[in-house]
Amino acid sequence: MDNELIKACEAKAQQWLSSSVYDAATQAEVRQMLEDADKTELIEGFYKNLEFGTGGLRGIMGVGTNRMNIYTVGAATQGLSNYLNKNFKDMELISVVVGHDCRNNSRLFAEVSANIFAANGIKVYLFDDMRPTPEMSFAIRHLGCQSGIILTASHNPKEYNGYKAYWDDGAQVLAPHDKGIIDEVNLVSAEDIKGLNTTLDVANPLIQLIGEEIDKIYLEKIKTISIDPEVIRRQKDMKIVYTPIHGTGMMLIPRSLKMWGFENVHTVPEQMIKDGNFPTVVSPNPENAEALTMAINLAKEIDADIVMASDPDADRVGMACKNSAGEWVLVNGNQTCMLFLYYIIKNRIATGKMNGNEFIVKTIVTTELIKAIADKNKVEMFDCYTGFKWIAREIRLNEGIKQYIGGGEESYGFLAQDFVRDKDAVSACSLLAEICAWAKDQGKTLFDVLMDIYLEYGFSLNHTINVVKPGKSGADEIKAMMENFRVNAPKEIAGSPVVLTKDYLTLKAVDDKGNVTDILQPETSNVLQWYTADGSKVSVRPSGTEPKIKFYLEIAGEMACPKCYTAVNNEAMAKVDAIKTSLGL
Repeated sequence: MDNELIKACEAKAQQWLSSSVYDAATQAEVRQMLEDADKTELIEGFYKNLEFGTGGLRGIMGVGTNRMNIYTVGAATQGLSNYLNKNFKDMELISVVVGHDCRNNSRLFAEVSANIFAANGIKVYLFDDMRPTPEMSFAIRHLGCQSGIILTASHNPKEYNGYKAYWDDGAQVLAPHDKGIIDEVNLVSAEDIKGLNTTLDVANPLIQLIGEEIDKIYLEKIKTISIDPEVIRRQKDMKIVYTPIHGTGMMLIPRSLKMWGFENVHTVPEQMIKDGNFPTVVSPNPENAEALTMAINLAKEIDADIVMASDPDADRVGMACKNSAGEWVLVNGNQTCMLFLYYIIKNRIATGKMNGNEFIVKTIVTTELIKAIADKNKVEMFDCYTGFKWIAREIRLNEGIKQYIGGGEESYGFLAQDFVRDKDAVSACSLLAEICAWAKDQGKTLFDVLMDIYLEYGFSLNHTINVVKPGKSGADEIKAMMENFRVNAPKEIAGSPVVLTKDYLTLKAVDDKGNVTDILQPETSNVLQWYTADGSKVSVRPSGTEPKIKFYLEIAGEMACPKCYTAVNNEAMAKVDAIKTSLGL
């Protein structure tokens, strides 16, 4: 082990013992870490401070500067309070929204944060119980607040919690505010945290509980995004199975589906129980097939038309439908995004709702078929970085000039409206049900619609590989992998020459002739992309929120008929294996 690193961690840990701010139980754990001959826990707890990534602050709950606890949450909130008081110093009263999900300690962290904001003279609108992340985003704009936070680790395993910070536009913070907040947080010592108390100060006039009154307004707004209410009326008895996987979606998604007119919604009873331990799943991630097992079993029992699931903070949506053989299959994140945008564009045209100034947004690692759909239908499309704060940025830049009609990413996030500025499973589940109703109205399934897209716009298989590298040693490995890919860039992938390389760290694109062009993005990002002669696209990036490096593979193809799908898909999967071999994965 690195002795210098151990010494640095010991010094940080000693600070936690020498201050009266830290409670006795915390200090006892720190002593145990220091006394333990194995310094792994000490290093993992103290080797760095938690930082805002693509999803804010996120980490394993426990003791240390690199862990989620009342002190790291408190420092983040004090730093954010300091930044708000500097940025909005001329305002009579700065206000924030505080929300949380179902996770262990989420309510505690939310109440601790509310106390700290109030102690800094900031008005707090605190949700009275767990609520979806998108509703918190909505509330910021609706209540005219300057910021907001939600305590959630999204779809991460139960050991994790997180802290997402939002700005006055309802979107997660971007530069310069993200860096500005971090700078303020880094100046905060435990002694600087005002109002650090684990009991909510309900008597404080600056803390106001909110709930049902916001729910009603938010759900009414979501209802306005329905494109074809008539098709819902005709298919109101369509069988829907929904699971919140123990999370916040249970608060609003069944209610929203009912408001839209769907009368045959079945929930998974075992997963309609609020529980931060997520006892019925290995991980509460709707991207994982295992998380939808109970919902699919219920769908088989009742012969449902669609299965939908939301993650613990109800920003991501997962889904399953029956294929042409009647078997239940998962719809991946790229297909989900593509289905939503295909339906929105096609049916806005069909119902005469297009004005010619509409635009959509996707992230750079999301399927290129979306661009094909946009181009053919003469709808402008913007590419942005991974993370919904970048989609929100495009909405903000075009506000009052162009009309946003939808945007999404491969990681199961979609947003169909601009009154929220983060991915939204509440509206996505409602719109998904409408898409299924529209398909059923034509005697089709969601799978049939997917086949229609492939026939019209070309086939594409998207496959994501996550290489998990936990801890300090893992972070070093990931850094070395990215450096190696830059120094030893592949000349061919799976036998096909690389014809274009994009490096978002330099914001330069180089083709196979050596021509260099600029990449237009607002800042640099540690992402590499390679495009091959046969139409494949490979993207690689370290995750901003989890200890892993992600590889996004897209293999293009042509599909002559719906029955050709299996063969074309199998051929593309064989190419996936070849690409993995080329990249040494």
